[in-house]
Amino acid sequence: MSLLVDIEKRLGDFHLCASFETDGGVMGILGASGCGKSMTLKCIAGIETPDSGRIVLDGVTLFDAEKRINLPPQQRRVGYLFQSGALFPNMTVRQNILCGLRGERDRAKREAALQAAMELMQIADVADHRPSQLSGGQAQRAALARIWVSQPKLLMLDEPFSALDAHLRMQLQWQMRSLLQEFGRDVLMVTHSRDEAYHLSGRIAVMDAGHVLTVKETKALFADPGSVQAARLTGCKNVATAVKTGEYEVEVPEWGVRFQTASPVSDGLKAVGIRAHYFGARAAQNRYPVVYADDMEEPFEWLIAFRYASAPPESKPLWWRIPKDRRSLDFPQELGVAAANILLLYA
Repeated sequence: MSLLVDIEKRLGDFHLCASFETDGGVMGILGASGCGKSMTLKCIAGIETPDSGRIVLDGVTLFDAEKRINLPPQQRRVGYLFQSGALFPNMTVRQNILCGLRGERDRAKREAALQAAMELMQIADVADHRPSQLSGGQAQRAALARIWVSQPKLLMLDEPFSALDAHLRMQLQWQMRSLLQEFGRDVLMVTHSRDEAYHLSGRIAVMDAGHVLTVKETKALFADPGSVQAARLTGCKNVATAVKTGEYEVEVPEWGVRFQTASPVSDGLKAVGIRAHYFGARAAQNRYPVVYADDMEEPFEWLIAFRYASAPPESKPLWWRIPKDRRSLDFPQELGVAAANILLLYA
């Protein structure tokens, strides 16, 4: 199974330019609100029409501007789970799911598929409930069951957990991970949450201002985001403009320090990033005097703000995240960070 997307669409001043391919499994599309994630899904589903380009799913052309191919949504074999779930409010869960089986004329097969989907999604006990009687998690699973029974070639999830509280969100992520593994086909999941993307996606496409900046394996993206936008979207707290001063050295004027790097520094360097948990009081590399600025207590960690002693007085503080059981009474005079943990960020 594979999906090829190479499209452009203009909406006023906004320019969507999405280009990527999938190769099976779950691909996350990670980006801030308004960057074009949902519009990309709508173009794939046939709800919106691109101005140019093409979309090919498993060898079947869904859209090709030059060849004037534009299959209607019902012919695309694409399942689209909206943020709201989009259940029919006047129907029961059972009736909603049966809508996904309209093409199956055999009554026995229809009923068997219905029961299997409800058991898989653990919603058999609310089969006769209407959407208004469901919890947020039950509604999402009912909507997914309706898509599941239609056996789409591609499943698309648009911010599937955005309306849920933190506890339920985590529960459903566990369930969704197992379900998507059983699905066995391509999955696209739009999210602005780095945690959701990390938990569920094998690969991630990073979007910003309508453009796909990069597509990488999930762990590779978090280890080396490559750009300022990708670093911030993957949760990097400390990002500052930097200049190349050597093959394995960079200078960060805002912080008043130079860092040795593990990877060679290429021309076109824009900034560096350091994740908040990368600093260490015992780290031997890139070790400099630091000055305490502030702190904020979290349930299980401290988030400590500090500046390098050589930083300009007006510079913004950096963030150091440390587990509570590792924080000493005295703030350290120096902090270091391994060369391998200096993220090199380009345009």
